[in-house]
Amino acid sequence: MLLKNRYILPKVIISLFAVMLLISCEKAPVSDDIVLPTNFTNTITVNEGTVNISATANGANFYTFTFVEDGETTIVEAVDGFGSYTYSASGTYTIISKAHVLDYEFVEITDLVEVAVDPGWNGEIPTTGYSTPLDYAGYSLVWQDEFNGTSLSADWVHEIGNGVSGWGNNELIYYRPENVEVSDGLLKITAKQENFGGQNYTSSRIKTQGKKSFEKGRIDIRAALPYGKGIWPALWMLGDNIGAVGWPACGEIDIMELIGGEGFNDRTVYGTIHWSNDGSNASYGGSNTLASAKYAEEFHVFSIIWDDNSIKWLRDDIQYHTADITPAALAEFHNNFFFIFNVAVGGNWPGSPDASTIFPQVMAVDYVRVFQ
Repeated sequence: MLLKNRYILPKVIISLFAVMLLISCEKAPVSDDIVLPTNFTNTITVNEGTVNISATANGANFYTFTFVEDGETTIVEAVDGFGSYTYSASGTYTIISKAHVLDYEFVEITDLVEVAVDPGWNGEIPTTGYSTPLDYAGYSLVWQDEFNGTSLSADWVHEIGNGVSGWGNNELIYYRPENVEVSDGLLKITAKQENFGGQNYTSSRIKTQGKKSFEKGRIDIRAALPYGKGIWPALWMLGDNIGAVGWPACGEIDIMELIGGEGFNDRTVYGTIHWSNDGSNASYGGSNTLASAKYAEEFHVFSIIWDDNSIKWLRDDIQYHTADITPAALAEFHNNFFFIFNVAVGGNWPGSPDASTIFPQVMAVDYVRVFQ
């Protein structure tokens, strides 16, 4: 019995080994059976710092694109053959495109790509942009503020308080003089995220009411605007008789408003008039959108040309909207109007700031000029 058992045990071990070997061979594919992708091609386009790749291959199950910058490797995987990566600096970069059957079964193409990154705007008040002249044929300059001192001139007064109770729109802001600065030849109105007067944000709102008001003419305001979700800068006018007839019967001329937000909103300004239609607010407006840059990235000149027949809105001398003010219902616009400059936060139109909104935000005004 002892001798018999000695021979049975090795036979069992050998049998088990054979079965395991057979199973192992069935599960592991042989590399000769792999058919690699064929006709692998790629197309690379560069748009400033962004590299886009479109790849195709016969028999590919998926694609990977390897980008290396500053020693860091980024691998983008795509089933559809499209990959993209944005570089932070200019340079010549190696990009490896792979068409895969499996993770480690692929064909590849290596490209050297030249990338030129525009350093662009850094979020600060810009130093460049559009300007307009100090004289126009047929007009005389009747009033201007170039903001060349260290404080507001006597032509301006502050409106102070809570936008919710004082001026409607459900703004989330408290207006205070401390958020105005005149320096470097600019009026700077700063919106801040801070608790004051029961509100979570502060800013400033200034006006020429009781000091300077005008009927008709050409008005130019050169400004660089703030940006971001919930930010609402405005350069506008109200009728002198607001104390007697109220709003909207006094009339309102919005020379420029912007409702901040990534993309379209930060690139779009609005010009609008408001008036009374049997006691209700009536309005008529138009807009102007930049092709790519934010309005915050350069100075622009926001203008109206206002005569007996119409009000025309211009951005950098490009007319984008006009309103006929000859109907009797629009008689409001044949009276004197005063200026209001402010930066609101929140409200019915822009909504509230969100996690993407950067504070503080500054509206910088280089000049306001009135020609008649």
